[in-house]
Amino acid sequence: MNIIVNGKQKEIAPATILISLVRELELDPEAIVAEHNGRIVRRDEYDSLALAENDILELIRFVGGG
Repeated sequence: MNIIVNGKQKEIAPATILISLVRELELDPEAIVAEHNGRIVRRDEYDSLALAENDILELIRFVGGG
């Protein structure tokens, strides 16, 4: 199935949950904010949020530095 991740189309397996996609993208779930179809996702939902066809996901990484 296809979803949009940070403005780009991505094919994922059906029933993929958010945490699996985050790990597949080699992102640290503790260092990102996820927005799913316009709603900020709480971290405790990452393990249960199943993605669906045509979902729109924004994954925002925090970068330290000065």
